[in-house]
Amino acid sequence: MVVASPQENIIIPQLSSSNSNLNTSGTIKNVIFSHHTDPNPSTVNFTLSKPQQDMHYNHPPVLIVGAGPVGLVAALTLLRNGIPVRIIDKDPNHRIGQRAPGIQPRSLELYNFLDVPEINELANPFPLLRSFTTGTKEPSELQRMFPVIEPTPAIPFFTSKVLGQDLLELSLRRHLEKYSCFVETGTELRSFKQSDEEVTAVLVKKQGEDEILETFTTKWMVGADGAKGVRTWLKRSDVNEIEDKFIGVVRKQLGLTFQGETRDDFRVVTGDIRLTCAGLNRVHWQQFGSMADRSVSLRPTDEVGEDGWQFVILGADYDIEKIAQSQQLIFDIIASLVDMDITFNKLIWATDYRANIRMVNKFSEGRVFVADAAHPIGGQGLNSGVQDAFNLCWKLALVEKGLAHKSLLETYNSERLPIISDMLKVTTSIMSHALKTGGMERWNNSALCMLGIHCRFSDIVLDEFVTPVEGKPINPYRALDDTELEAGDRAPEAPKMLHVYPGKSDVMTLFNLYRPWYHTILVFAPTPASATPILAALERYKTVVQSGVILPSSAPVTPFTSAANFVLVDQEGHAYSAYLVEASQTKVFVVRPDGVIGAIVHGAEGVKKYFSRILREM
Repeated sequence: MVVASPQENIIIPQLSSSNSNLNTSGTIKNVIFSHHTDPNPSTVNFTLSKPQQDMHYNHPPVLIVGAGPVGLVAALTLLRNGIPVRIIDKDPNHRIGQRAPGIQPRSLELYNFLDVPEINELANPFPLLRSFTTGTKEPSELQRMFPVIEPTPAIPFFTSKVLGQDLLELSLRRHLEKYSCFVETGTELRSFKQSDEEVTAVLVKKQGEDEILETFTTKWMVGADGAKGVRTWLKRSDVNEIEDKFIGVVRKQLGLTFQGETRDDFRVVTGDIRLTCAGLNRVHWQQFGSMADRSVSLRPTDEVGEDGWQFVILGADYDIEKIAQSQQLIFDIIASLVDMDITFNKLIWATDYRANIRMVNKFSEGRVFVADAAHPIGGQGLNSGVQDAFNLCWKLALVEKGLAHKSLLETYNSERLPIISDMLKVTTSIMSHALKTGGMERWNNSALCMLGIHCRFSDIVLDEFVTPVEGKPINPYRALDDTELEAGDRAPEAPKMLHVYPGKSDVMTLFNLYRPWYHTILVFAPTPASATPILAALERYKTVVQSGVILPSSAPVTPFTSAANFVLVDQEGHAYSAYLVEASQTKVFVVRPDGVIGAIVHGAEGVKKYFSRILREM
């Protein structure tokens, strides 16, 4: 692997100097991260830890291994829930490079819930693909690499975007630091053991040529160290033997197996490069050759520099390990495939990759969990890992606080495993078609946006409006269908909601309300009085939920009081339309901390039944 010197300042000159997060030279300066205002902050302060509060306890109850996006999201989700963490990474420096830059719409929603809006603001839509046949300089018709969903009020993030992984990680680290939580680089997990009460980890801190051993005891451990933790420092001839030994340790301690296949027909070298070429534009993603044979793609990115590109070299017969170690070989291959006059300025970093389309057979054992435990392609890997972390950590926070039974953590495995399994089947089929035909058309699949992912099959979701059908296919990884909505689906957005209680009137959106440190109960009712009996019965849950009444646009807005934390009038009908509710109907939705609908019920008894599956007796 070829790597340039690490840097914390990431150049993004494509953004104008008027952007408040940039100085005139285009480098990141100290970012002031905004926080959404809850309609009644006093009702949620029981779990919302202030960034000014020092949460760096001597013995944090959670150790997170790996400080890529998955580990950082796990850490931030727990910190937002008031749970201190320790996060380590074996690399001595923060990683540089675009790496896995694709961010899908569902992940953008989760970053929004985590109150990290600058990720969406800094990211750019995927450019169109401009393909050239080998030996010609005439491009074919432009193609989309990922689908664009029709924007609606229910879908605020409707297109896949790209943002360099180094910049994504930097943004997330800045948020951790507001909780006095800092990534410990150069710190490796060497081994661990666990009991019913704790996890004991042996850590190695590298200082120059010396290694300092530390025994660290914690209550929970989350592994988020990715697929290439072993390969980045081993010779290829040693990889299979050493990786088998590595996985053997995990199997012995957690009983995990990796299921799937390694595809020798998908072998690539990828990295960041600076070059100039009059025949290339900086608008499109340009590909030369064919995925069925040999190809190189170049995606312009000003994050690397005004002459910066992310490149991907693909060829089943390439010696990718040798190429990744040689700047000159990379230059020569790009020049031979592009067949235009190119000036190579600098190779920033490069690495090799082969498609290991695998997943673990389970995501946890005892007090140890793995996130980022599947290796799909098509811009799904990092995104699925982030969604794994989000699913796990709101549950872990409730258990750590003593509010939920430890058995709740078993649903991390039962909810995520079918989704990842289905995802691997879909993405593998798409890749196989591309490698066989050289065509990219099947990548334009709306399922890749990840908005249709659901867990309707979960034991902890409850839907009183749906009759179970024996033998009905689960299909947890699919395109979004906004004509149906069941418990286990993502909760839709609804903008332009008129906030009429408490306090002065203003306009907000439902996504302003959804946060990873509480459940949100939405009572759709024709009048405030219709919701009163339901709200009264929810008093026992006030420490773990915020409740709201959603009134139709036809409801009279007169002075009133309510037991709810907020009352909103759906003045343009977006909420009633997205949640499929009639104006005369009373219907209750429980939105989980991960933005998934946990329950759709008739009233208070249904809410109690749902929380009996989540919480200890309150």
